[in-house]
Amino acid sequence: MTHMDYEYTLLGSSMEDYRKRPLKPQVDDSPMSLFAVLQVKRDPLHLHGPWPRCTLGCGASTLTCFRKVKLYGFLFGLAVMFLIMASYILTGDKKGLLLTPSPYHSSTVPNSGSGTGPDPFNVSSAKDYATVKLVVKNLASKVEFSTTRQLPEREALIHSEPHMFSVIPHKFLPNVKNPCWYEEHTGNISGDPYRTNLYARYSRRFRTVFEYLRKAFREHLYRRGGKYYRIRCLPYFYIIGQPKCGTTDLYDRLQLHPEVRFTTFKEPHWWTRKRFGIIRLSEGFHDRYPVEDYLDLFDLAAYQIQDNLMGNAHSGAPEQHNIIIGEASASTMWDNNAWAYFYDNSTEAEAEPPFLIQDFIHTLQPDARFIVMLRDPVERLYSDYLYFGITNKSVEDFQDKVSESLQLFEGCLTEYTMRSCVYNTTLNNAMPVRLQVGLYIVYILDWLTVYSREQILVLRLEDHASNRKYTMHQVFDFLNLGLLTEQKEAEITKSPASNTRRPADKNLGPMLPVTKEILRDFYTPFNKKLAKVLRNDSFRWDNPSELI
Repeated sequence: MTHMDYEYTLLGSSMEDYRKRPLKPQVDDSPMSLFAVLQVKRDPLHLHGPWPRCTLGCGASTLTCFRKVKLYGFLFGLAVMFLIMASYILTGDKKGLLLTPSPYHSSTVPNSGSGTGPDPFNVSSAKDYATVKLVVKNLASKVEFSTTRQLPEREALIHSEPHMFSVIPHKFLPNVKNPCWYEEHTGNISGDPYRTNLYARYSRRFRTVFEYLRKAFREHLYRRGGKYYRIRCLPYFYIIGQPKCGTTDLYDRLQLHPEVRFTTFKEPHWWTRKRFGIIRLSEGFHDRYPVEDYLDLFDLAAYQIQDNLMGNAHSGAPEQHNIIIGEASASTMWDNNAWAYFYDNSTEAEAEPPFLIQDFIHTLQPDARFIVMLRDPVERLYSDYLYFGITNKSVEDFQDKVSESLQLFEGCLTEYTMRSCVYNTTLNNAMPVRLQVGLYIVYILDWLTVYSREQILVLRLEDHASNRKYTMHQVFDFLNLGLLTEQKEAEITKSPASNTRRPADKNLGPMLPVTKEILRDFYTPFNKKLAKVLRNDSFRWDNPSELI
């Protein structure tokens, strides 16, 4: 079956089916939690027994008494309806919530900084400050870490993504550092192999590159035994996280190394979003991107690798068989939000994804390498808020959103484990700031269940900002790259930092001290565990430095 003939469909039910699933009423006597969903059946009111006697201001007028009873009944019903609606808004239907572009664009929680009503939380007041501190203390008491998880069977992974596993082979070309292979081309060699690529449809930059690839495609077809073959490649390494931790700067510097190539643009987000049909998170689900569309992103580098294999490398160019390809989607480490919509073999009782991104990558590439760039999670969260927020940004608004998110996280922990809440799609979409992205240790431990510690390089942005030469040498050694000339090394290490804070955001200044204190208390137990696992106390961020 060719790529042209293949039609990629959703796993399991359609999104419309998900939206139509009924809410689950609570049937036990336990108190309603933040994540309970109450379903109310509006039956006609039935009064049992005689009417109560009319006293207390009714006097002898029965009509007046009845009017007061109706008024009190209406007010009582209105109050009950308000409580029910508030509970529903705060919880959401797991299958009905669409993913949002950023927690700062829209939220299922009322915006306390909107000015349309009284603020639900004002941490500057002594009472509310004490309440939030109590929430954080309660959260800290529930922090637990699991170093093991039940790994999915290979057969289950293949069953969930049969086409992907049918396209990518188990073995790659020998004597080539990067994982590549030859794939038989059964289509018209004069046709456009990129005509249906969905990345080209939504990316102007990639459309420009496709013009070159179309011209280069035919001359790079390899003929043998009367058949045509095209070279295909996967990345040798991945920069997997975290957002607002310096991944763009690392990507820009690595691009300057003569042995490193990347995808056409920094973040394809295929593993976490595009293969599920997520283009922009605010738009819900589109057609799923097949694996062929993802592989097309590596063709430019693949052609350079092939040129050397076929003896067509230009004189003076680096040895092409040493070229490695990287992929730098900063969502790969943590974003498993799509699981709730696509993996129907999961159950409500588990409340955790049956598969994680790394399970699929490991099954295909057990020898892959990964680079993780982290920073103080307190500062990361504020930078994340400033970068993704659109309007009405302020330190007070950030403070309110932190308070709301902490309450939601605490509510989740009343019913689920810490790990379940970190991967809870409903919670992640409801929190107005992405607290969970800074819980680095939860993700690191899960990645270490399938990959060895030697395959994951973990760096700190603070170290990179203070000594780029040192961190870049760590990366070069980790990727087994060749030596550089002094001129090339200076070009890589001394260029200005990329993707720094925008001037308008700088004008807002640092977060409020009280917000920083609350976030520091929240993240501390996670940082301590991270430092212990990595055997490096600098990951505790006991003396953090503020980065711009």
